Amino acid sequence: MDIKLTNGKKIIIKDKKYYKANLGFYKRNGFAPVDSIKKEIKKATVKDISDNVVKLKTKKKKTRKKK
Repeated sequence: MDIKLTNGKKIIIKDKKYYKANLGFYKRNGFAPVDSIKKEIKKATVKDISDNVVKLKTKKKKTRKKK
């Protein structure tokens, strides 16, 4: 029996007996069964991105004394 594991970026499929044998390894690397993670992945929209954009200030020119 296979189990699907994810760390948020990618999904891997492993045998359930190997997952139980190496549970510490998978927990340390951030993998958890897909069924236990109930997060919905939503796509970013232009409005969401434009709300987080920081306006940059123009760079001021320094005046120097001419010799």
